[in-house]
Amino acid sequence: MYYVKKCLPACLLLILFSTTGCQGITDDITPSDSDERPTVESGSTGSQPTQLAPNFTAVDTLNNNHTLTDELALADGVVLYFTMWCPICDSHMAHIRSQLIPEFPNVRFLVIDYVTDSVTSSRAAQLANGYASFTVLSDSNQALHDTFNGGMGITVIIDSSGTVQLNEYYKDGRKLRATLEALP
Repeated sequence: MYYVKKCLPACLLLILFSTTGCQGITDDITPSDSDERPTVESGSTGSQPTQLAPNFTAVDTLNNNHTLTDELALADGVVLYFTMWCPICDSHMAHIRSQLIPEFPNVRFLVIDYVTDSVTSSRAAQLANGYASFTVLSDSNQALHDTFNGGMGITVIIDSSGTVQLNEYYKDGRKLRATLEALP
C-alpha cells in the first residue's frame, strides 16, 4: 500500500502530461490513405511531380559550376540525393552506387550536401565518407534544399524534359528504380 500511495501521484502526472499534448492531432493517431499534399498544376514550375523543375546553378566540391540545364543536356535524367553524411544516407548512397548507377548509365546522379558550411567542408565530408567518385554539390546556402524541399534522404528525379518525376524520402529504392525505368 505504501508504494501505491507514493507512485500514484507520479503515474497520474505521467498520464496527464502524455494526453494533454495530443489535442488536435487525432489525424496522426488515425492515419488515412489520402494524399493531403496541396495539388499542383502540371507543367507549372516547382519541385513536385509533374511540375517543371526550376533551373539552378550550384558549385561542386571541385569548384565547378553545374546547372540543371547543362546536366539534362548530358543525360536522360538527373537524380538529386540530399545527404547529411549520416549512416542512413550512407546506406542509401551505397545502394545507389552499387545498384542504380551501373544500371542507369545515361542518368546523372548528383549528391547534394546541404549541411556543411562551405565547399571545402563539403569536399572533406565527401572524401571522409568515401564518395570521391560522386559529383557532390555544395549547398552551403541551402538554395537547393529550399528549392526542392530537400532534407535528409530526399530523392528527386528530373526527366530529360525538366519535369520532376519523383520527390520523396528514399525508402528502399524500389520506387526510385521504377521511376528511373519509366524515364523516356
